[in-house]
Amino acid sequence: MDIRLWLAIVIAVITLLGGLVLGFLIARKFMMKYLKDNPPITEDIVRTMMSQMGRTPSEKQVRQVMKSINGQYQVGKK
Repeated sequence: MDIRLWLAIVIAVITLLGGLVLGFLIARKFMMKYLKDNPPITEDIVRTMMSQMGRTPSEKQVRQVMKSINGQYQVGKK
């Protein structure tokens, strides 16, 4: 086969792999920012869940749960 054909195939594969990696990193960064700005669990949800389990949540317990949940979003920041 011609060297130009092989070169074109190699360039196409490298470009595809680079695009996949770059797209993944951009999407991950966007989702982490979105989840930080719009957390899926709020303090009211935590209070409701604890009440449904038969516990009367104190403010300290609610804040501890929220801190542990928010800590999951900060793993990559350190």
